[in-house]
Amino acid sequence: MGYEDISSILADAPDNWGTWGEDDELGAVNYLTESAVLRGVAAVEHGTTFTLGLPVGGDGGDPVWPSRDETGHYMLRDKGHVESGKVSREAFGNWENSDDVLHMFNHGTTHVDALGHAWYDESLYNGFDANSTKGGLDRCGVEHIADHGVVGRGVLLDVARHRDVSHLAHGERITLEELRECADAQGVDLEKRDVLIVRTGAMELFYREGREAFYGEYGVVDDGDRVLDEPGITYTEALAEWFHDMEIPFFGTDTVTAEQTLSEETGTRNPLHAAFLRDLGVAISEMNRLDELADACADDGSYDFLFVAAPLHVVGGSGAPANPVAIK
Repeated sequence: MGYEDISSILADAPDNWGTWGEDDELGAVNYLTESAVLRGVAAVEHGTTFTLGLPVGGDGGDPVWPSRDETGHYMLRDKGHVESGKVSREAFGNWENSDDVLHMFNHGTTHVDALGHAWYDESLYNGFDANSTKGGLDRCGVEHIADHGVVGRGVLLDVARHRDVSHLAHGERITLEELRECADAQGVDLEKRDVLIVRTGAMELFYREGREAFYGEYGVVDDGDRVLDEPGITYTEALAEWFHDMEIPFFGTDTVTAEQTLSEETGTRNPLHAAFLRDLGVAISEMNRLDELADACADDGSYDFLFVAAPLHVVGGSGAPANPVAIK
């Protein structure tokens, strides 16, 4: 099947190009100023922490986009190497140690997308030339987000709980109106410059029932490619304008793709990646595990918290793993 050109779909989309100067590569994360950080600090009531990163290389495997390999975890040194004489004992005090290495996709676990991860019309965020991505991102790499960090008031919109389901089914759409309804039902006010986190329950399906259940629910073949048909929000001009007007700096979810993968609105795959990263400069975090945070929010009726995240400082990276922390 053919897809409509994304530049036509996003022709009327808002953007933040030039908002922070012609050389800016940080985008909407610029909204997370000292005052935004203090708003997040003010949301802390108990000091309870929740880490949102997925296990890496667990026994049951990792949830990944079908074209990506799972993480390889290899021991370079352990007790067996010492016993077999493959390595010598340490000379200083006769103690021993272990050493290992990971081979993984930067987008293969909980991670943050760089603004240079998606583009169209030969331009990245803020008008930088797409040729600057060759051999590594010279512009809009993930190191800029790593340098700044993502710290502010986080708000969880627990759409799965709002619908009273364990997880949203394949391809289900979350509308802007439903986000607002969910916030109202939770009794949380959405404020400008909030870090917005949306729970669908997708990651919990993987860890509760296993990879076969996860890929059985979301795995499909589209246009000859093995893809995921995940639930989530999708591009509309109204939704993009809302993110723009609300000055949302950062959007996180518990799915691999962060949005309704096969958009029923546009008929394309992942149009929000282009609208958020390339146009608005809104950073995206995918594959967050939100079950414990969601349960705690439901228990105390408070859905805002201090959100802290920083991707690994991968110079020129299109994204990098992260282990975000929510503090209630």
